[in-house]
Amino acid sequence: TMRAGAAGARIFRASSHVSLVRLVVPRVPWVSGSWISKPWRRVRVCSRLVFTMAGVMATPENMPLKSPRNDAAPPRRYVDIGANLTDKMFQGEYHGKRYHAPDLHRVLQRAKKTGLEIIIVTAGTLEESEDAVRLVKRFDTGKSISGGGTGTGNNTDSSLPTFPRLFTTVGVHPTRCDVFQNSGDPEGYFGKLLARATERSYLLSKDNLSSKGAHDDANDAVTSTGPIVAIGECGLDYDRLEFCGKNTQLVWFERQFELSRVTKLPMFLHSRSAHGDFFSILKKHRVAAETAGDPLPPCVVHSFDGTCEELNDFLTLEGVYIGINGCSLRTETSLDVVKHVPPEKLMVETDAPWCSIKNTHPGAAFVDTKWQSKDKKKIYKELEKFDLDEVEKEELDASLENVTVKDRSEPCHVAQVVEVLARVRGEDPHVLAETCRENTMKVFFPFGV
Repeated sequence: TMRAGAAGARIFRASSHVSLVRLVVPRVPWVSGSWISKPWRRVRVCSRLVFTMAGVMATPENMPLKSPRNDAAPPRRYVDIGANLTDKMFQGEYHGKRYHAPDLHRVLQRAKKTGLEIIIVTAGTLEESEDAVRLVKRFDTGKSISGGGTGTGNNTDSSLPTFPRLFTTVGVHPTRCDVFQNSGDPEGYFGKLLARATERSYLLSKDNLSSKGAHDDANDAVTSTGPIVAIGECGLDYDRLEFCGKNTQLVWFERQFELSRVTKLPMFLHSRSAHGDFFSILKKHRVAAETAGDPLPPCVVHSFDGTCEELNDFLTLEGVYIGINGCSLRTETSLDVVKHVPPEKLMVETDAPWCSIKNTHPGAAFVDTKWQSKDKKKIYKELEKFDLDEVEKEELDASLENVTVKDRSEPCHVAQVVEVLARVRGEDPHVLAETCRENTMKVFFPFGV
């Protein structure tokens, strides 16, 4: 696939031959004044003309052009295990103020072109889970990703999905655990969570599917299972006790292990400044279930940013995986910690729209895949003009394919997480991406998608 920055490279090359453009543009009869008056079109016209002329006039001595590589590595394939796609930022709203039109369709298209096959949309309450299920129904094509050609971003087979496959979770985030008491019927609310997880579970037809074997018929798995693949996001967060008290968090974190035990769905876990209590509870439930001969499903500690000692605690437990995103890579110490996660325990995520890799982070220099970004106030302003005809809108819309909102993380940025992680670990990013994908499929999608 062509990297997001390739278009910028072509424009730079075109600008270095501006004299050629000046010679050619006035003599081209189909270039009208209105066409040239649009700056974004001017760039597209000029770059096309330069490459057209270059193909005829250039020689290796005065304008070297690289031939397409036949030995290019295959495109990377990704699964983003956690993205908050129900967040209002993807509807253009930031801190209660609207800045632009909803653009989730662009975000998903960009993710697909980057190589994302699957995105797990995280939910933090019962109501948010219902919103996430509606989002999945709206954008998920239900088409299988099985087979070697999907996730490339440039496959012309119309049978392949335009967007990544979408799945979601059900559970209550630690900072939202007051919803149980505020519902007026805490046990009733918990019962609704269990019912939702059961009715919409990916493992709904587990018994039927298991008789076929884990991956015997991926297309049957698509049509006979639901969108919920995990219990969560749940855990403990002592950094933000102003949203929910410690005792309330402890009670409902423990209770949500029951959801995993009953549904056999893996857990998507959150721990912030609470490792002692978090690990103690996690170990208690996993060891007890193992001893009773009914092991809990695997789990992932998402957005891990702990110490080597905390990592080693998790690695003593069977079935515990580590989720890495931009927040896991913020400091030199963090970069040292992630070197020690065994590859068979790694998963990657974005936690979009949060946890991006910023230019101030020590791993920023290791990022290869980049997109142009624009301020949220300006990114779609041109599209809002009333004097644009349909052709102009289509051209402008296409020009925004590789433009992201500044400081807003998106699923496509999982490529950057893999690149930084691979560099600090001294591994090949393609191999690492595939390893993380295999781990994720084993835990969340044992019957394929």
